[in-house]
Amino acid sequence: MAQNGSSRVGACCISLLLIIMLFCQAAFFTETAAAATYTIEWAFGVTNWPNGKNFKAGDVIVFHYEQGEHEVAVVDANGYKTCTVPTGAKIYTSGNDRVTLQQGNNYFICDIPQHCDQGGMKIAVTAA
Repeated sequence: MAQNGSSRVGACCISLLLIIMLFCQAAFFTETAAAATYTIEWAFGVTNWPNGKNFKAGDVIVFHYEQGEHEVAVVDANGYKTCTVPTGAKIYTSGNDRVTLQQGNNYFICDIPQHCDQGGMKIAVTAA
């Protein structure tokens, strides 16, 4: 009889462990699935591209352009406003650049002369 009770306790522990493992997996996949990927054709006049989109921290923007024709510089609010890239800013040049959004304001400009200020190659993205 004691042996029969032990198997019930063991089976109950295993069931509980399986339930916990499934819950953890579900939480992991829900977190992973929450990130979205957006692709932008990085070209002249893209300033309004973010309009109507709801971005979240962890979302990815893929900047697509012909390598050598443009660049993507990650700048601050002043760099966005003045179309200048601060010293030490991250600059992407591959033509297929994947940038993960940080919570808050994210600013991107093209660093090629006149592309930002005259060509409108800049976007401001706010991620919740």
